[in-house]
Amino acid sequence: MKKSLIALAVLAASGAAMAQSSVTVYGIADVVVHKDKGQSTTMTSGGVSASRIGFKGTEDLGGGLKAHFVLEQGFDLVSGDETFVDKAFGREASVGLSGAFGAFKLGRMATAFDANEGAGFAAFYSVLSPANEWVGYSSGYHDNGVYYSTPEFGGFSADVSFNLNGAAPRHSALVLKYSDGPVYAAYLYQKDKANTEKQNRLEVTYDFGVATALFAYDKIDVAGVDSKQYTIGADVPLSDQLTLSGGFASTKTVGNTRVNGWSLAAAYSLSKRTTVYGGYYGDNGAAGTTLKSRYGVGVKHTF
Repeated sequence: MKKSLIALAVLAASGAAMAQSSVTVYGIADVVVHKDKGQSTTMTSGGVSASRIGFKGTEDLGGGLKAHFVLEQGFDLVSGDETFVDKAFGREASVGLSGAFGAFKLGRMATAFDANEGAGFAAFYSVLSPANEWVGYSSGYHDNGVYYSTPEFGGFSADVSFNLNGAAPRHSALVLKYSDGPVYAAYLYQKDKANTEKQNRLEVTYDFGVATALFAYDKIDVAGVDSKQYTIGADVPLSDQLTLSGGFASTKTVGNTRVNGWSLAAAYSLSKRTTVYGGYYGDNGAAGTTLKSRYGVGVKHTF
């Protein structure tokens, strides 16, 4: 039933796109082949970006006011299966308005934290990222969501999101951003009421021209247990098509051994929409982890 709904949406959106430019079919197809130490070579969907297909559109209501919608589902490029098998549009199903006041949307969507994270991560925030050993958090995509983005004022802007009562799990998130010339900085906060989890993160990048410096510091508290973690790195454009990215990351949870990770990766743009990438990731194998090294190569295509 859900696959039929998606197929119908593809046909509807394709027809609408021919009739008006405000409706778009888009997506990402991304897969990586990697070899982890002690394991067989495997293929994983979403090496850099999660594979997905979506439909989005806007309507000009006049006076600077616009209506917009997004319908988006994830899929596993290895098997062809839906990422969210119990939902027709598991990544996002939202509708909203935008104008001089900013933009808001209602429905199912990622939190403001999830929508903005990753700027300070080396190796293209991929399966080769040095921060793979960071302590994760229970976020993702949530029902009954409300999301608001402010206009930009002198380089400053903010995003805020929360779930209405009755949604589970309950999340609230706030992101404060500054972007001006070579500088980008963001403070990200998220709270999960169900898991008594709080997370604070600072991400900073600075473009020197010859390279972009990357930094992120994160503190997460899960049921009173703190983890502090950071990552540093750099993206180095060697040409218009080739970028080298490397970095180091570390995490320390109270009562556990410190875990360190490091990586070096490269991405080569075959076109504006197609990129091949590859590299190496390693860690010190502490705190009961099994992954100590990973080699991988992948391809990402956007449409």
